[in-house]
Amino acid sequence: MSSLFENQAPRPLADRLRPQLLDDVVGQDHLLKKDAPLGRMLASGRLSSLILWGPPGTGKTTIARLIADGTAMHFEPLSAVFSGVADLRKVFAAAQKRRADGQGTVLFIDEIHRFNRAQQDGFLPYVEDGTVTLVGATTENPSFELNPALLSRCQVLVLNRLDDAALERLLARAEEAEGRPLPIDADARAALRAMADGDGRYLLNMADEILSLPERGGPLDSAALADVVQKRMPLYDKAQEGHYNLISALHKSLRGSDTDAALYWLSRMLAGGEDPRFIARRLVRFASEDIGMADPGALPQAIAAWEAYERLGSPEGELALVQCVIYLGTAPKSNAAYVAGKAALATAKKTGSLMPPKHILNAPTKMMKSMGYGAGYRYDHDADEGFSGQDYFPEGMARHQFYTPKDRGFEREVAKRIAYWAKLRTEKGD
Repeated sequence: MSSLFENQAPRPLADRLRPQLLDDVVGQDHLLKKDAPLGRMLASGRLSSLILWGPPGTGKTTIARLIADGTAMHFEPLSAVFSGVADLRKVFAAAQKRRADGQGTVLFIDEIHRFNRAQQDGFLPYVEDGTVTLVGATTENPSFELNPALLSRCQVLVLNRLDDAALERLLARAEEAEGRPLPIDADARAALRAMADGDGRYLLNMADEILSLPERGGPLDSAALADVVQKRMPLYDKAQEGHYNLISALHKSLRGSDTDAALYWLSRMLAGGEDPRFIARRLVRFASEDIGMADPGALPQAIAAWEAYERLGSPEGELALVQCVIYLGTAPKSNAAYVAGKAALATAKKTGSLMPPKHILNAPTKMMKSMGYGAGYRYDHDADEGFSGQDYFPEGMARHQFYTPKDRGFEREVAKRIAYWAKLRTEKGD
């Protein structure tokens, strides 16, 4: 039961400004317009089960509540952090009773990814028979965090982080609600929006803090603002999707020789608290996978950067990673070594346990000599051009060309050598 004095208790600005209509929700027009998914559902009066996926502070809970109001369904909120099987059973029982009385139930589960697989499976019969219309909210990729069976029964809607225009609309609403402007200058206002990093709730909490400051001689500038409010830490979970998204962005920016973008993604990872050793390992991998013999110096550079970081630590050692990213980003690119390795491995698996040809086997015993081990071997250093042209593949196996150098960087020279040896091999008849 609500307390007699509940309405007199202080409420955060973000709570007081929570939209009362879907038209008041900012930054999610791609979902809420009349011709958008949620707009069409509400117009038809048929709401299907949904997963709302997006960053914090983008309106997931608000949208869930408002779409329930728009369909005259009962809204039942639960948090996966604080709820268990017993809570769910109570909700399902109440929903079944409501359904018998002709009213549907929107079951909103915040942080739905926190429920384990067995708990998620428990939703299935109630979602399947329409006892509840499930609306789950998550900041994590549903493909990784939700059961396929549950996911197949829900439509996934992606909420965007709030852009600068949407954040400015929230600040204007805050000023209108308070009846006075924020005591900050234009540069500080822009800095405030940047600090929010797309999170509307965080922005309004900062605005609430600024509006509660004692009056002073003039508006806050950017430097004074930084002393008053704390910048929101970048969204980055080292164990979840952000971790893989950003390392993928770094890798692909390097592959595309966009050094400046690669430096940006490196900085995003470091600012988010990523272990620099993880980044160093991936840079070593990149040097072999995407540069290889086009610039044989890339791998030593990547290993040297890793070793430099190990010796210096943070933050000094991070400059070695910056230098390495610049080197790799500006180096000629070739995946020929990577392709050659995969092709050779596939052929090795297919051909099984073929023996090497006897002429390249050592013969340390008389029996092995009598069996022809080492017979006919030609020592390459004694041959003309230092190349005997013998076949080193297993007997009866055709030659394969796994490695095809690209016409880039040092591999141009390697290609010339391979072509020269192929010519000699043909001339020598092996």
